[in-house]
Amino acid sequence: MTWVLDNLDLIGELALVHIRQSIIALVVGFILAVPLGWVAWRYRLLRGWVITITGLLYTIPSLALLILLPTIFGYSAISEPNLIIALTIYAIAILVRAVADGLDSVDLPVRQSATAVGYSGFRRFWAVEFPLAGPVVLAGLRVAAVSTVSLATVGILVGVTNLGYLFTNGLQRRIIPEVLAGIVAVVVIALVIDGLLVLAGRVLMPWTRRATVGAGATSRSSLTREAAA
Repeated sequence: MTWVLDNLDLIGELALVHIRQSIIALVVGFILAVPLGWVAWRYRLLRGWVITITGLLYTIPSLALLILLPTIFGYSAISEPNLIIALTIYAIAILVRAVADGLDSVDLPVRQSATAVGYSGFRRFWAVEFPLAGPVVLAGLRVAAVSTVSLATVGILVGVTNLGYLFTNGLQRRIIPEVLAGIVAVVVIALVIDGLLVLAGRVLMPWTRRATVGAGATSRSSLTREAAA
């Protein structure tokens, strides 16, 4: 505890860097995953290829990816962009399937109704299909967020500073409180981002709350009738 109190400034500085790296990767990954997910949903012949390729990218060990990307594209491995690009790839691997599955969950009659009232394909996607796919997409985004925050710590192994520094430095110097501080900080950041995403989902998709409340009321009514019978 003494070590933590004496190094709060260091922990705070590393946490801010860690958050920045994670958020950039998550946002860029989401922006790129939406069109890829739409392609996978819209063109069934390509769906298997898109989902499989992005899924295979996620199976590449993080340290190997951090070394492989600079080797292929010729940029520095010891750089923050290298870490962010790798994290973005992992986020895309999760989010592409989430977007495709979310669009699959939208009922065909809803799409037909939107088309019947004059919505173009582009407008229908953003005004009807994507919002209704929101709960599934949000679930994938939450998984991607937690995964990204966790994976970001690997960056320290190629010289990119973030909360991973507390792990390696603490182990090398055998300062267990430093390692524990890093673990707690990563977990807290992941939980906070996850909580913010849940809150954003409730604000942007209020109909999901009403549906949940309605389902709960129906379930309670059914139980009451069964008990009365």
